[in-house]
Amino acid sequence: MEQSRVLAALSALANETRLELVRALIGRGPAGMSAGDIAGTLGISASRLSFHLQQLEMAGLVTGRRESRHVFYAVDTAQVGRVIGYLLNDCCRSHPEVSACCAPGASSRAKAP
Repeated sequence: MEQSRVLAALSALANETRLELVRALIGRGPAGMSAGDIAGTLGISASRLSFHLQQLEMAGLVTGRRESRHVFYAVDTAQVGRVIGYLLNDCCRSHPEVSACCAPGASSRAKAP
């Protein structure tokens, strides 16, 4: 994956609303959620949602599909995986301590320094 694509994705995720949006969509799978449902879930206006969705789409993290009068959005899990893979494998060079933090349940076992 190109570094510029990773930087665009990380930049898009470096926003509280967009991170919450991805969090809300990730569990919905490929079916995603309608824009109206997302706005209601996050408690934001349609124009604000549109702005944030556009940022995530441009970064390749979210896709939209039209069904009749509604647009449904879903997380591109493969793209999210590529970004995480880039961080783990290219940036961190598969460092064992970094990789251990990504194991299931690792965040609940993590100790503060």
